[in-house]
Amino acid sequence: MGNRPAGRDGWAQPPTPGATQSKRSRHRRNLTPKATRTNAVHPGAWWIWALGLGTAATRTTNPLLLTLLIGVAGYVVAARRSEAPWARSYGAFVKLGIAVLGIRLAFAIILGSPIPGTHVIVTLPEVPLPHWAQGIRIGGRVTAEGLVFALYDGLKLATLLICVGAANALANPARLLKSLPGALYEAGVAVVVALTFAPNLIADAQRLRAARRLRGRADRGLRGLLHVGLPVLEGALERSVALAAAMDARGYGRTAEVPPAVRRTTAALTLGGLLGVCAGTYGLLTAEGGTYGLPVLLAGLAAALGGLWLGGRRSLRTRYRPDAWGVRAWLVAGSGVAVAALLIVSASYDPSALRPGVVPLVAPTLPLRPAAAILLGLLPAFVTPAPARTPTPAPTPRKQPS
Repeated sequence: MGNRPAGRDGWAQPPTPGATQSKRSRHRRNLTPKATRTNAVHPGAWWIWALGLGTAATRTTNPLLLTLLIGVAGYVVAARRSEAPWARSYGAFVKLGIAVLGIRLAFAIILGSPIPGTHVIVTLPEVPLPHWAQGIRIGGRVTAEGLVFALYDGLKLATLLICVGAANALANPARLLKSLPGALYEAGVAVVVALTFAPNLIADAQRLRAARRLRGRADRGLRGLLHVGLPVLEGALERSVALAAAMDARGYGRTAEVPPAVRRTTAALTLGGLLGVCAGTYGLLTAEGGTYGLPVLLAGLAAALGGLWLGGRRSLRTRYRPDAWGVRAWLVAGSGVAVAALLIVSASYDPSALRPGVVPLVAPTLPLRPAAAILLGLLPAFVTPAPARTPTPAPTPRKQPS
């Protein structure tokens, strides 16, 4: 009883059930390691994981598997997303995917579908078109087979967008740029600036809408969009000017003196390696190139890596505390690669389960092996450290009137 806090009358008070539960919840949270600068996952691993899920989405049109991929990506983002401004763009990508799905269905209803169908849902008034527009129609019959085909196609594209949004929300773009080789630094700057444009734009729009709501002004509709759009564009212009000044101050664009022979060798190795990679990939995807596909692909990769190594000598760059590719990064990247590889193998062995038919119209079923392969994508939610959260202030207890 000596460890218990004493009450007003001097006697030890028993612990309240709420306090015990809060201590248990804090103990459980302490079991999960917190993300720091030293144990954070490499940003390239997040992109490989997301691209693996996107590759798996391209191999199937089964809506159950696509929905499972969306759920896996959403769960990992909800569990490991930080509070950085660029991490808030995932919701915008989800809305964009829903909009793409709706537009695809609208096109199938208005412009028709090439899929023949017998189950007519509605017949719209058809607009007569001239003879040079043969093959295109506006209105006419809307069949269930055409709508289901459009639904499958639009859901696949929406899944791809959501996977890219997951990578944007989880990978730090500045750290990703720092991890690129020197030969790709200038191109990487352009790509990173393009990737961070949408998250920063969304964060500015949310901040301005919140400010208008606090002032009692409208933040929705056409009028609210016009009043928010101009400050957002002004902020984007100011950010671009500041970025240009920072890049110039850090010596962006300045290259070292390299002999002409090294420059020509670098260009030849890089171009030849990329052509070898394309030829080897084509050989692996065709039945006739099975003998030469893998050797040409490996030779192209070796030449491209040699060209990148030589090209990095032109860029005078130093890295302060570079990100290490540790065990967690291998697990994250490996889970995405495993999902893509297993879905590709499943598509070759059982294509009907991954691509359900629409003529005749059949209900899709959930194949167990591909579904179990997709669940491997949940591994990053358990092996990566949890992001640091801003602690919420405890509510101040109200004083009871005496």
